Amino acid sequence: MWFSLLLIGMLATSVLLNLTFGFRGFRKTFATAHSRHLDDNLTEEVMENNDSSHKIAVIRIEGVIGGQSADSDGSTLAELVRDQLDRAASDSAVKAVILKVDSPGGEVMASDEIYQLVRDFQKKPNGKPVVASMGNLAASGGYYVSAPCRWIVANELTLTGSIGVIMHGLNYRGLMDKVGVRPQVFKSGRFKDMLSGMKTPEEESAEEKAMVQEMVMETYAKFRSVVEEGRAWAASQNAGADDEKDRGRKLVRDWGDYADGRILSGKSAYEKGFVDELGNFDTAVARAQELAGIDDSNVVEYRLPFRFGGLLRLLGQTGARGVKVDLGFDFPRLATGRLYFLAPTFFN
Repeated sequence: MWFSLLLIGMLATSVLLNLTFGFRGFRKTFATAHSRHLDDNLTEEVMENNDSSHKIAVIRIEGVIGGQSADSDGSTLAELVRDQLDRAASDSAVKAVILKVDSPGGEVMASDEIYQLVRDFQKKPNGKPVVASMGNLAASGGYYVSAPCRWIVANELTLTGSIGVIMHGLNYRGLMDKVGVRPQVFKSGRFKDMLSGMKTPEEESAEEKAMVQEMVMETYAKFRSVVEEGRAWAASQNAGADDEKDRGRKLVRDWGDYADGRILSGKSAYEKGFVDELGNFDTAVARAQELAGIDDSNVVEYRLPFRFGGLLRLLGQTGARGVKVDLGFDFPRLATGRLYFLAPTFFN
């Protein structure tokens, strides 16, 4: 009885919320389920009201960056970022965007999608500056998505850097041999079972290892080019500033020596040119206003409205996968054979 009453209450709340947000947005959410373009349904919430006619939009990059659904409507993180940037671009009152990053990184493809969205957003004819505001952690893929920003702000104690790529796998052949299990493999080519955990060390050829390492290094070269090009573009955009501190930081000559996967503090990243300014979120807001040429602004962010259908989907996922214990952070589940931009302390 109590469960039924709870469901009735949730349904009533959902109806009231959907009436508030409008049936037009509700219908469009389901009509565009395959296109996943939901910027018309995003609601604007004011984080800081300064009675200004200008706005600065905040877009959050939090937790592990991946290609899986990031919200109850089934959108990926990259799709959410795209929709929020589209909303910011279409609103003439929005003068700048802050990318609020608190992430250890994640999947290569998802990180690169967000990087391209941020880069292209600023290079539009009416491009608006994007300022990265780094929180506790903006490492590896977290730095990758920050690299194209016009300006990067970090706290002295922010953990950033970790520029590198990792692919991992598990070899369980020894365990199989102990329990008397023997693999039986049929393949079309000699490399078809690359990275298989069932192979003995003797069966893992030097060619295989070289091919995997080459792929990792190719992706790493892409990471380095993203950093170098992003920092150079930002410097070119800020070159006209009268005050030297407003021109941002340039990468030190030997910056590549620090792009070996090591973690850097915000202060160290600033000294080496990976970060333009030391400060907090308020520092990023002030810098965004300066780059946009405005004196004040309201700070806003975009969110998808509550959907009862999304809640049912989450309940269904919980029932199928068991109980999830909230430890205060999303522990990354690394898939074998995938490339990651991920800080090393988060996959051990």
